[in-house]
Amino acid sequence: MSQDSVRVERAALETTREPNKGLALLRTSMGRNLGLVIALLLLCLVGVITAGDRFASTANTLTILKLAATIGVVSIGMTFVIIGGGIDLSVGAIVALSSVWCTTVATQTMANDTHWLVMVFVALAVGAGCGLVNGLLISYGRIVPFIMTLAMLASARGLAQIISDRKTQIVDVEGFADFFNREIVGIPMQVWIFVLVSVVGWILLNRTTFGRRTVAVGGNTEAARLAGIPVKRQTVYLYVLVGVCCGIAALMLVARTTTGSATHGNLYELDAIAAVVIGGTLLSGGRGTIVGTVLGVLIFTTLNNVFILNNRSISEQELLKGVIIVAAVLLQQRLASRNSNA
Repeated sequence: MSQDSVRVERAALETTREPNKGLALLRTSMGRNLGLVIALLLLCLVGVITAGDRFASTANTLTILKLAATIGVVSIGMTFVIIGGGIDLSVGAIVALSSVWCTTVATQTMANDTHWLVMVFVALAVGAGCGLVNGLLISYGRIVPFIMTLAMLASARGLAQIISDRKTQIVDVEGFADFFNREIVGIPMQVWIFVLVSVVGWILLNRTTFGRRTVAVGGNTEAARLAGIPVKRQTVYLYVLVGVCCGIAALMLVARTTTGSATHGNLYELDAIAAVVIGGTLLSGGRGTIVGTVLGVLIFTTLNNVFILNNRSISEQELLKGVIIVAAVLLQQRLASRNSNA
């Protein structure tokens, strides 16, 4: 046998050799989530070492969970959109518009005359309406998601400023803040809302036809269409879903601050996308987990808390956050390339 033939056979054996077990584990959702849990525990360890009891206290833990709840709800909706092959840069502006619209004098007057649930309905309706506009123009108008949601970002934020006249609107509806700020077994209601949204999101993604269609559309749009999936309608549903999540987040934000403002939700789109990417969802679509997103939200919220307790600047926080995002994307690409070559 010639030396060339021997080299060819050796190369063939190397390509079919059992892959590294560690990398194989990282390519699974369980392995990725385990890595996130370890990262979160290490971050908590850093917090305990650097801030001591200020970080390890029960009050601080509840503060972290409460702050994570609002952006967490938005991130759950963003997870579905990104898995479906899209992106939404307008979530922060939709949160602002929903918060302003549900706290106008007219809305609050109607809520005082009837029930504070009027404010809930308005916030959810505004969020869903913005999502519907995004979805329709992306699906049927064939506008690129990046451009369409960028336009919605500017439009929704501008409309919020017009409605509020650039002023902060104070909430005086009886019962509204009391409901959203109450505690159940010592845990804030807003954390329970985040848990509920996460559980519903997990069931929707992993146990329903809607979730399977979302993964199929994000994985291969043409194959999904040939399989009989209404791709355009599914895309509209995804943007309406993230819009509803923005409405819920707006209600939580309004209850926590007792105000509606055009400045609410600033940079939420970046925080949500960062949490989703860190959680293991592919920006190209077709893969992602709700559990990973929840862990991603907790990691970034805990990171911000550690920096604040140690009197570090916001600029340093943003710098480290950017580094983490880049590292996560590079890791995704490396694992994806190894998986395709395996």
